[in-house]
Amino acid sequence: MIGITERARKEVKRIITEQNLPEATALRVGVKGGGCSGFSYTLGFDDQVVETDQLEEIEGVRIVCDPKSFLYLSGTEVDFEDTLMGRGFKFGNPNASKTCGCGESFSV
Repeated sequence: MIGITERARKEVKRIITEQNLPEATALRVGVKGGGCSGFSYTLGFDDQVVETDQLEEIEGVRIVCDPKSFLYLSGTEVDFEDTLMGRGFKFGNPNASKTCGCGESFSV
């Protein structure tokens, strides 16, 4: 399962509404090779969910993840921060053994 905090849910809903995205739009999370520590997080909006995707719906927000990425992201919680140091989505990944300073890449 991939979780999402209340702050992140509010931000996802705000973006979907502001950008007038289709009602079926989901937050797609994933990983790709690269970054300082080996893997980088990916995040985007997608209204296409395929049968092999992992799909969670938490309080009106759909989260999808492809099967390969799910191996690395199971148990992860997506949060949203808006601070003086920056604004954006953050990943709390219990599977990561090491993360880079920017928080955008990790290794297992």
